[in-house]
Amino acid sequence: MKSTDANYPIADKQPIKLEKHGDVRIDNYFWMRLSDEQKNAEVKDEQTQKVVNYLEEENKYYKKVTDYAKDFQEKLFQEMKGRIKEDDSSVPYKDNGYFYITSYEIGNQYPIYSRKKGSLEAKAELIFNVNEEAKGFDYFQLGGLNISPDNKLVVFATDTVSRRQYFLRIKNLETGEIYKDVIENTTGGSVWANDNKTIFYTKKDPVTLRSVKIYRHVLGTPTSEDVEVFHEEDDTFGTYVTKSKSNKYIIIGSYSTVSTEAQYLDADNPTGDFTIIQPRVRDLEYSVSHFGDHFYLLTNKDGAINFKLMKTPISKTSKENWEDVIPHRADTLLEDFSIFKDYLVVEERTQGLSKIRIIRWDKKEDYYLPFNEETYSVGVYANPDFDTEIIRYSYNSFTTPSSVIDFNMKTQGKEVKKEQEVLGGKFKKENYLSKRVWVTARDGKKVAISLVYHKDTELNKDTPLLQYAYGSYGATIPDNFSTTRLSLLDRGFVYALAHIRGSQYLGREWYEDGKMLKKINTFTDFIDCSKYLIENNYTSAKHLYAMGGSAGGLLMGAIVNMNPELYNGIIAAVPFVDVISTMLDDSIPLTTGEYDEWGNPNDKEYYDYIKSYSPYDQIKAKEYPNILVTTGLHDSQVQYWEPAKWVAKLRELKTDNNLLFLETNMEAGHGGASGRFDALKETAKMYTFLIALEDKLES
Repeated sequence: MKSTDANYPIADKQPIKLEKHGDVRIDNYFWMRLSDEQKNAEVKDEQTQKVVNYLEEENKYYKKVTDYAKDFQEKLFQEMKGRIKEDDSSVPYKDNGYFYITSYEIGNQYPIYSRKKGSLEAKAELIFNVNEEAKGFDYFQLGGLNISPDNKLVVFATDTVSRRQYFLRIKNLETGEIYKDVIENTTGGSVWANDNKTIFYTKKDPVTLRSVKIYRHVLGTPTSEDVEVFHEEDDTFGTYVTKSKSNKYIIIGSYSTVSTEAQYLDADNPTGDFTIIQPRVRDLEYSVSHFGDHFYLLTNKDGAINFKLMKTPISKTSKENWEDVIPHRADTLLEDFSIFKDYLVVEERTQGLSKIRIIRWDKKEDYYLPFNEETYSVGVYANPDFDTEIIRYSYNSFTTPSSVIDFNMKTQGKEVKKEQEVLGGKFKKENYLSKRVWVTARDGKKVAISLVYHKDTELNKDTPLLQYAYGSYGATIPDNFSTTRLSLLDRGFVYALAHIRGSQYLGREWYEDGKMLKKINTFTDFIDCSKYLIENNYTSAKHLYAMGGSAGGLLMGAIVNMNPELYNGIIAAVPFVDVISTMLDDSIPLTTGEYDEWGNPNDKEYYDYIKSYSPYDQIKAKEYPNILVTTGLHDSQVQYWEPAKWVAKLRELKTDNNLLFLETNMEAGHGGASGRFDALKETAKMYTFLIALEDKLES
């Protein structure tokens, strides 16, 4: 069904002249922008009502045009839901004498948190049944659970708007009482001092949502008397507070894209003064762990672009006292590390593949865990126990469901504690094939694509293929298993994950080569991967689809402006597409902290470069693919008006009759729906869009 079969909304044009560096842009849809006060007002003003009406008209149009597919969409949802073990529970983990468990019940959307004292045979103690807490809310998120050192109290965070502005509250786990203390507008995280009555937490700026201040709260005192212990005044930095695994120190971190700073306080002395470990220096990054008489630092000091591990005495923490523990290696990215009494566990990435390295402190052993698949994902859990020989890690791949594994570092034996169950009776690992191919990009760099498909799928020009990528902030998308993706693979789709520049798949340089004044490499890498897949007969432009979300939505906007002819359909989820206007507005959440990712367009060089790829600014009168765009009215990461304006301008200028949909979740934000089944419904909508374009809807 084509978009001409129904009357699509036409947005009013109210030209606004925007001028910077002598360059004039005319924005016809600037009027779509609303403040939080306007969105949340009981009585809507005229502009607010106009915006809401437009978004609802787009929703109605989407629903009307896709009404013919609603039965299939429901079938797809039930199919995805049918693969999930509804009455599921996590592998219990031990912390401070208790085993903690997260479980789900049949039919319920939200988890139940409980614990058992000393033994798994002990009686379960309920911490929270989130299904009860969520009643009456369209959106509900509970997180930030933080148990006091004496195990009697828990701090918890709630968000009922999806704007990531959390309320902090405290519950007595012995009596069930929820205390009157309510702390507003926080990041959701908190840290207990060792006195069991003092907590530290992070406040957000109410406008920009930047994490800006650290406060100290004492149980039973008015929150108005909370003490500000740190104010991050540099608006390109954010801040957070955490606790060392040793429970010895409270640590305040400050971070920007290219620099960090940390300060510490003895957790036994919560009213004391924090001490800076190393004052911030531009382009110096470090993160801190405590062990014995030293702080251990993951850092890029001395030009270690792929990072190295160093240590420094607690009595002398400035950088001239740092010494190497694991030196820098040009071919290996050092991603993380975990400290145990007798072992150091290191997470590395070489040639795109993750590795876990085990090193005894006495240097008697140094080895890697073996992983044999060509594409896989592995990660070490938090492992709160310090005095143990067991590490817990997760493993999965495109064809292997997720497993939770306990590995004995002394005996090198392992125990699979849990393997993800795929219900429905149809899934067999051997029915799916995965591999990795390398594409030569236009500048000669080699870009990896991880592929997965059903063994019965023939690869040719008629094969539907969904290509996915993200490509920003150094975030590396793992080659992981997905039960929902099976609904595409079983219908003959190939799934291709392109490891483009802007991630850290091939080390830190891979990220640096896809940001700032090299950002266009991200987009051309994706396009070159698409061309490779077409030229090598994996698919054709008639059957190639692309998908990305947030900064990956920016990627979608860029590629359809640059090479729309390569794709039959695009899914852009919460897309960051009005880049130049957003980066010029420092009142918008995230903007100031993003200058070292995209560049500051108040500088003409960056203005010109960003404008050259900003999807909203580069829309031209030409043919575009079929496009589905999603957003959330309360999104704090990418404001809803960016995709709304983008769709309105596309409608105005595009010369084709292809589908163009904007679906706005009027109750949610950046992460979409909060319940596990509601999230599946959103995925079913997206997959239905793709399958319908292939004329493969089943009755």
